[in-house]
Amino acid sequence: MSIINKLGRRKSSVARIYLKSGKGKITINKRDHKDYFTTDVLQYKVFQPFELTGTKGKYDATINVNGGGSTGQVEAIRLAISRALVEINADFKPLLKAEGLMTRDPRMVERKKPGQPKARKKFQFSKR
Repeated sequence: MSIINKLGRRKSSVARIYLKSGKGKITINKRDHKDYFTTDVLQYKVFQPFELTGTKGKYDATINVNGGGSTGQVEAIRLAISRALVEINADFKPLLKAEGLMTRDPRMVERKKPGQPKARKKFQFSKR
């Protein structure tokens, strides 16, 4: 099996994954995944596609991720891993799609409008 290259996005985060067969080592920005994502919830989200498809420990992943916060980055990584696994085996797609891992979340930060302090917040109204 050659190296599979896929892309995942969420909010302003972009994750590029290079997946190859191996022992289950995941490196994110040249650091171990446990050092990069310290909480259990974020570490679970990284491995979620592998656990659903039963391929945990079969593939090594090298991931480059930038932009956004930790939650956006981990969800971008999750989408990239899901896309790579589907390229390896198309039978995984219904399993991942049922859990919502194949869908690119389109929600982005709404832009700030002129004449307002934030996107939807208004300056305080003064009657007199």
